[in-house]
Amino acid sequence: MMATNGKAFEDGPVNGTAPSHVATSTEDRFTFSPEPSVEDIRRMQAEFTDERDWNKFHQPRNLLLAMVGEVGEVSELFQWKGEVAEGLPDWSDSEREQLAHELSDVFIYLVELAERCRVDLPQAVLRKMALNRLKYPAGKVHGSAKKYTEYKD
Repeated sequence: MMATNGKAFEDGPVNGTAPSHVATSTEDRFTFSPEPSVEDIRRMQAEFTDERDWNKFHQPRNLLLAMVGEVGEVSELFQWKGEVAEGLPDWSDSEREQLAHELSDVFIYLVELAERCRVDLPQAVLRKMALNRLKYPAGKVHGSAKKYTEYKD
């Protein structure tokens, strides 16, 4: 049995299908905790920045470059590991915690960049997902990794 997000499930299909550590149905998918919300995180980061008088440094360009640097740190954690299985079953607790730190840094900078650019990120995500549904209709692209420009009607 594998555990994901506190829930255990039986090993998944075999023989060339999903490995046992990959969620095989929507019921088995990892889920985030409901709190804090993106707005809560934006507010906490704004308070953190205000308390340190860092707003003068946190302009869009600087935030973008800082975020790219943090993405590089995430990349370093995966470098030289080859393919990494979903759920990171071969990673140590320390490696997982380091990944959590670096992904948090990326997310914090993303949220602050969106704030400084006046992009309502949750609403922008909804609009983008609607566009993606139009570009990649499930009936046309199911099981394919082609770019939307490669599909023919």
